Amino acid sequence: MKTAFTDGRVFVGDGTILERATVFVEDGKIMGISGSDAVISEDTHQIPLGDATLFPGFIDTHIHIVMDAGPDPIGSIVGQSDVMTTLKGAQNAEKTLAAGVTTVRDLGGHHGVDLELKKAIESGLIKGPRILASARLICMTGGHGWPIGREADGPDQVRLAAREQIKAGADQVKFMATGGVLTPGVDPGSPQLGYEEMKAGIEEAHKVGKKTATHAMGSQGIMAALRAGIDSIEHGIYLTDEIISFMVENKVFLIPTIAALHHIEEMGTTGGIPAWAVDKSLVVAPHHRASIKKAHKAGVAIAMGTDAGTPFNLHGLNLMEIPLLAAHGLSPMEALMAATSVASQVVGMENQIGTIEPGKLADLVMVKGNPMENIDILYNADAVSLVMKGGKIVKA
Repeated sequence: MKTAFTDGRVFVGDGTILERATVFVEDGKIMGISGSDAVISEDTHQIPLGDATLFPGFIDTHIHIVMDAGPDPIGSIVGQSDVMTTLKGAQNAEKTLAAGVTTVRDLGGHHGVDLELKKAIESGLIKGPRILASARLICMTGGHGWPIGREADGPDQVRLAAREQIKAGADQVKFMATGGVLTPGVDPGSPQLGYEEMKAGIEEAHKVGKKTATHAMGSQGIMAALRAGIDSIEHGIYLTDEIISFMVENKVFLIPTIAALHHIEEMGTTGGIPAWAVDKSLVVAPHHRASIKKAHKAGVAIAMGTDAGTPFNLHGLNLMEIPLLAAHGLSPMEALMAATSVASQVVGMENQIGTIEPGKLADLVMVKGNPMENIDILYNADAVSLVMKGGKIVKA
């Protein structure tokens, strides 16, 4: 079926805004972009853009599709059946797609449910975004995320753990370089997997063309991951000048996941979040804000990732990360590119998604109004009026 989004504002994704443009779609791909004088054949389904803005499908580079965004999501997932985890994950996937997020990078599943949800979406059995799954995150024994992770100690065990995830079908491999907020008894700033351990696991991923990511909050753990060859730093709470220079020079992405700490701070213990998690969040939050601003000023490539699934960080509200990025120093254009073209590079799909260009997949999203002039529109869950994924309209 031929479709044309006609005579309106188009956010190309490369820093360009087109006015009164028409975007043509056929056979699941973007076929071309024309001006207001475009000639449209009679067999083409026309969708007037009006006052809406057309975006490339948004990309969330850090979610947990099987986590339910409850007060203690890791504890909840460990205490429920795989059937319930799968049902919740399917619901989360549908909400994410309806929010205009057409591609996600899942950075830690449970019992292979993330891998099976990916297959179910690809087969058309359920609705959801394109999922790049990590299978089980790799951590040290008793380290951050251990209840849902693959514990491994020493380079040989980490190498084996990475091979296991790749064998299971992981699209990328995730390592835990430091402690974190949502695991009791660990300090967010403390180093966990070391340089030699991560180097072994990263080598295995890179040998087969897989990208890597690391949960990394403390400076020592972040630097160890960078020297080991990691592709993206998730969270990045305590960034030093040395770390920032290394990231700029080696083109390592920062995924700050601002929404994760934002919701913990906002809801606190009154929302049922364990006191130990709230206390840790309040300690690290000021350092996080300062690190994001410093990294942005220095030219670190920043991409959108929400950590959706963490406490009160709901699937389907992913786009609020974009105005949060703008509130931390990015311009509206930079924040929107963080969720489109920059994010496409993080997931290694820049030749297929992330911008509105002929030949790319027809992942297209209509947003009410003009977020470049009012980025706070994206705090509203109803901001997205239409979603197309791979040429098929999945929300209208």
